[in-house]
Amino acid sequence: MDRHTGHTPIGPPHRGAAAAMGNFDGVHRGHQAVIDAARRVAAATGAPLGVVTFEPHPRRFFAPNAPPFRLMTATARAHRLARLGVDQLYELTFDAALSERSAEAFVSDVLVRDLGLQHVVVGADFRFGKNRAGTADRLAALGAAAGIGVTVADLVAFEAGPVSSTAIRAALSAGKPEIAAEMLGHWHRIEGRVEHGEKRGRDLGYPTANLALDGLHLPRFGVYAVKFDVLDGPHRGAYLGAASLGVRPMFGENRPNLETFVLDFSGELYGAAVSVALVAHLRDEVAYEGVEALVRQMDRDVENCRKILAERV
Repeated sequence: MDRHTGHTPIGPPHRGAAAAMGNFDGVHRGHQAVIDAARRVAAATGAPLGVVTFEPHPRRFFAPNAPPFRLMTATARAHRLARLGVDQLYELTFDAALSERSAEAFVSDVLVRDLGLQHVVVGADFRFGKNRAGTADRLAALGAAAGIGVTVADLVAFEAGPVSSTAIRAALSAGKPEIAAEMLGHWHRIEGRVEHGEKRGRDLGYPTANLALDGLHLPRFGVYAVKFDVLDGPHRGAYLGAASLGVRPMFGENRPNLETFVLDFSGELYGAAVSVALVAHLRDEVAYEGVEALVRQMDRDVENCRKILAERV
């Protein structure tokens, strides 16, 4: 997949795509429906399959001090889109200049002049242009005038209501990654590079791979059964694990992170790119009275994770 970032106009080899457009945070089933509609157009016309998205997320631009809300980083989103077979990813820089563009200018200057798209697919709730004045229907009209095909995809519904990033965040906050996975169409994953920690786990007999959670929505704190994928380096491959997500209350005040004990693994992972899928929430985070009690609970957690993962993965 070719990944284009910033404002630079796209050159001829990467133009002419049939592209899905949106923020695609989480790349959930609703997003996948939009991408699949673009895929059908691309297959029918021989065009590359594209995705147009925005970085940073417009919500972060307009409310920079709001609590973290993203389900995935831009890199994790790119990985997911590549797995869906996207050929061209256009990450438009969302800044003051883009936010001030009218709906008409966005279509003529960005979609036509800069990206050279031949078709665009959006969800029925898509908004664009200054003050979010542009609707999906408005995009269809402007696209027709500019010579770009436009498809408006219906919203995807779930048993409890429409599939949305908001509903997925609520499920994760409740410690229900299984419900989130049903809406996502895949396990919720946290990706990043393994950082050096304080190595307490190593001293306790449970060395962990540590990931920062900066900028991400925080799922419910506690212990999780996880899938653990190493994306590069000598240990590249798929593993299983027991992970603690939270602030480690026994050891003072700490920033939230994700610490994973990788089952049946031996080796160094510092600096490796990894992807951790939350499969099941076992219990909440607890401050135990002593290290011995903590280790006994960790023994039970690992055994419970093995049983859960054997059933679900």
